[in-house]
Amino acid sequence: MEVILLERVEKLGAIGDVVKVKDGFARNFLLPRKKALRANEANRKVFEANRERIEAENAARRTEAEKESKTLEGASVTLIRQASNTGQLYGSVAVRDLVEALGADGHKVAKSAIVLDRPIKAIGVYEVKVALHAEVAVTIKVNVARSPEEADMQAQGVDVMAAMFEKDEAGFTEDYDPNAEPGATAEVQPEAPAEETTEG
Repeated sequence: MEVILLERVEKLGAIGDVVKVKDGFARNFLLPRKKALRANEANRKVFEANRERIEAENAARRTEAEKESKTLEGASVTLIRQASNTGQLYGSVAVRDLVEALGADGHKVAKSAIVLDRPIKAIGVYEVKVALHAEVAVTIKVNVARSPEEADMQAQGVDVMAAMFEKDEAGFTEDYDPNAEPGATAEVQPEAPAEETTEG
């Protein structure tokens, strides 16, 4: 299906471009969100008649987004979540959680602005893109940890999981015996069978 773009769409084109897209993408995304019009003669005329207004509205929205981006630039949110010993979260961090966390910090961001390819499922520090406008995007840091102390360590660049495993290994040293039974420690050696003495 051919459509006329009403705003810049990433990887597609700019305002006024006539582009060919898959029917489903046009019907489910571009048309309902008023990002495009079907490319037919009537719509072309309507678009040309309103082009200046559409471009002016877009410029106003972009200016607004640029102002907002200055307050968001470099922002970071910390989310405390329960996780297993391996750092896997019980549940995951989704777009809704990020919107709520940013809202608590005084940043009003629409759900549709947060670009999260897949939910966050492990502790760590993540960079998440926030597209405030088709032409304005900022990156925020999302620090997911099990406790405020862990969050502070991660914010300083410490890999909490690696540090935890090093700590475990430091207090537990053993000589490795390749012939030992699985689970047996090096100190407990399987006893060699006593040699039978033959009476003769």
